Amino acid sequence: MNLSRKCSKTACRQPAVATLTYVYSDRAAVLGPLATYAEPHTYDLCAEHATRLTAPRGWDVVRLTTDYPEPQPSTDDLLALADAVREAGRPRQQAAPAEAGPAVVAGEVRRGHLRVLRGSAEG
Repeated sequence: MNLSRKCSKTACRQPAVATLTYVYSDRAAVLGPLATYAEPHTYDLCAEHATRLTAPRGWDVVRLTTDYPEPQPSTDDLLALADAVREAGRPRQQAAPAEAGPAVVAGEVRRGHLRVLRGSAEG
């Protein structure tokens, strides 16, 4: 489970614990445990919104689980955090000192990341 997945409801910042999928052919809303991966046609819901979910008139709500445990960090999340801390702790290399003036190389002038090409004035 990825802790960065939040509830799909507008303005809700709670972590997602369940996944909602609509089965249009059966007129059913299927609510189950949080899917391993976020899919384009599913909705992640927090525990509060998952418990309060209602379906449109004529539709059924199929609840595959009624217990929504809080997501725990996965080893991938912990490894990513450790890598970020290591990267932030590495000493940064000093940038090469800038040259005093623009570099001139065979008809072009360089100023930082820009270059000016000298062309002939033929008309």
